[in-house]
Order: sequence, then structure tokens, then C-alpha cells
Amino acid sequence: MDWPHRFLTLDDWAELPETPEFHVEVVEGVLVVSPRPLFVHQRAVNRLTYWLDEKLPAGYSALNEAEMVVADVPLTVRVPDVIVVENAVVQAHTARCHAADVRLAVEVISEGSRRTDRVTKFSEYAEAGIEHYWIVDLAPPVSMVRYRLSEDDYEDFGEQSGRVEAEFAGKSLEFDLNALTPHADEV
Repeated sequence: MDWPHRFLTLDDWAELPETPEFHVEVVEGVLVVSPRPLFVHQRAVNRLTYWLDEKLPAGYSALNEAEMVVADVPLTVRVPDVIVVENAVVQAHTARCHAADVRLAVEVISEGSRRTDRVTKFSEYAEAGIEHYWIVDLAPPVSMVRYRLSEDDYEDFGEQSGRVEAEFAGKSLEFDLNALTPHADEV
């Protein structure tokens, strides 16, 4: 594959071929390529996306691995594990959305993403104005840290494990983090 030898633009990004064997993002015009997450990670993302989509207030949709433009110049395109947007964004039939359209971004930590999810994306998402940011860690015990934007920075709502309750758009959402990973009898 012939990769561009310059800082990428959104047009360059759109012209890149799909690479199902890699996770690809652009950070300040630079292509960032990493291995696809393990199946247990993908299963957790699918379960969380489904659960959120079923529980969200009317008018919102959860999507997994959707492209999100964080900044146009220099170009930063992130592909969060899960995003929540208003239904109108989905109905627009576009290939990607802008961070301004995202109300919640969720990252599930995978091997090699801990610092990126907890530091880099944390600051990028706050600067972009994403109201809610959740970080899920599948290492036992499965846990989640929830953040909510307060002025220009995220307020930490603490780390939770087991059954959790989170507020989104005035609705209380409850679920069991342990259900994101396979149980011993499923292995």
C-alpha cells in the first residue's frame, strides 16, 4: 500500500483504502496505524453499543467505530469505540461526523491504548466540547470512569465496577459492566 508522504487533509483521509486488519486514525495530519483490537475487546464494544442504543433517550443513537473529525486543520480524525449522536446525524447518511455532533464518546482500553485514551483523547475530546467521556477497562474487575465536561475541562465522576448507573440527557442508564466480558462458562 502506498501511504501519503505529507500531512493528511480530509480529502486524503477519505481517499485512503479501508484496512480491516488495522485501526487507523489521523492525529494532527499524521496517520496513526495500530493492530485491530482483540476479539474480547470487539465483543465488549458491540455489547456496549447495543446496550446504549437500546437504553438511550429517544432521539439518540449509539454507533461503534464511527469516524469523528476532531479538528480540520491540522486534521485529527479519531475512531472512538462508541459514540452517541442525535438521530439526525445518523439520518444524514455521511461517512463521518464532527466532534461537535458527539454527545458521548466511549473508549475501551486495549493493549497499547491506555495512555492515548486517558491522556491524549481525554484532552482532545474536552477541547472539542464532547460533553461525556467514558473510559472502560476490561482488566478484572471490569471498570469504567465517567467524565462530564464542566466549562473547559472534564469533571471526574469516579471509577465504578459491577452494576453502574450513569446519567445521559436527563435519563438514568443502568447496566452491568461484567456483562461486557465473557463469563468462565462461555470460554
